Amino acid sequence: MHRLVALIIALILPAFTYAADLDVRPGPKAITTTLSLAADGDRLILRPGIYTENIILDRPITLIADGDVTIDGNGQGSTITVTGPDIIIQGLTIIGSGSLHENIDAGIKLTKTALRPVIENNILLGNLYGIDIHGAKDARVIGNRIEGRQDFRMNDRGNGIYVWNAPGAIVDGNFVRWGRDGIFVNTSRNNKFTNNEFRDLRFGMHYMYANNSEISGNLSVGNHLGYALMFSKKILVRNNISVDDRDHGLMFNFTTQSEITGNYVLRGAGKCAFFYNSHKNTITGNRFESCNIGIHFTAGSKRNQISGNAFVGNRTQVKYISTQWEEWSVDGQGNYWSDFAAYDVDGNGVADTAYRPNDSMDHVLWTQPAAKLLLGSPAVQLVRWSQAAFPALLPGGVIDSAPMMRPVEIALPKGVQNRGG
Repeated sequence: MHRLVALIIALILPAFTYAADLDVRPGPKAITTTLSLAADGDRLILRPGIYTENIILDRPITLIADGDVTIDGNGQGSTITVTGPDIIIQGLTIIGSGSLHENIDAGIKLTKTALRPVIENNILLGNLYGIDIHGAKDARVIGNRIEGRQDFRMNDRGNGIYVWNAPGAIVDGNFVRWGRDGIFVNTSRNNKFTNNEFRDLRFGMHYMYANNSEISGNLSVGNHLGYALMFSKKILVRNNISVDDRDHGLMFNFTTQSEITGNYVLRGAGKCAFFYNSHKNTITGNRFESCNIGIHFTAGSKRNQISGNAFVGNRTQVKYISTQWEEWSVDGQGNYWSDFAAYDVDGNGVADTAYRPNDSMDHVLWTQPAAKLLLGSPAVQLVRWSQAAFPALLPGGVIDSAPMMRPVEIALPKGVQNRGG
């Protein structure tokens, strides 16, 4: 037994004995030179200054800043390329990637052999792509600040964080501004995108072919589109916020079997939420407020369960064209509608009459926009009065049989203004 214990200690001890902290100071190829001397598990402590070089990390190493450290790729390729396992990069400022989209030049590139990398609390400025997670498994990208290019047209810039075929990736607590899209995900699975903030971008999140993943607790402010989630199934979209995004707050295209809950879209100039050919989703507990259209369903989006949401102060609460009635309540709970003059005699929190957000004139106006010239005419007013008095005249569409008397309340993060909305 004593010999067995001694053997185990002898096998384990070298890993602790030979791991070392290596002091690195600015100079020509200082980091690359030190890496050639380092052993697996060593930490490179980078002293303050500017290091102008492109770095390849191919084995378990930690790069950590001791003060204000900048690594400049001098406009060539990716500034740092990670190809080995268990590599940690912390506290650095990273600039100077190349400008080639075909190579996905990035501040930090994580390749498919980069197992379990940790990229934490770095600042990435002016790179074509901020962080490229390109096939790396179980990556952790946490607490980084990424500010992209501004000198190209928006569509010609790179993304803040690009995720391709990176199962198990966790992207949490990052701040992304400028560039093209905040996080662009293509062909991945089992990922978590949580607590990130997006500003001044085309899309806050652009998400395609990525199943069984989570998007929660993120904030999108002032982008063209907040969250574009497409061609995916079984995703959890929870507690995200979109404020002042220009076109859509939430956009779902061929998204199925997903849970969309607790999200807040405020002041979208276009649509708070848009669903295109998206089926079998649960849409509950969301708040859609002060948009031109609260929620728009089209292209045969069917069999969605919609309840417990609040539609507050939208110019058009719902846009849904159908010749059949589509029930928007589940188990006696409907949604809140700010334009519904409801009453609740028994005080159970549910209105005593059903709500139909659209009438036949809405359908005419959507298909024939020129008809808006007739909105004030007596004939149009007579049609609308008749449909209100005799609901059987309505052509079909959305009906909420159990409207809520009170809206769901969702708090905005500190520093994000409601402007009294």
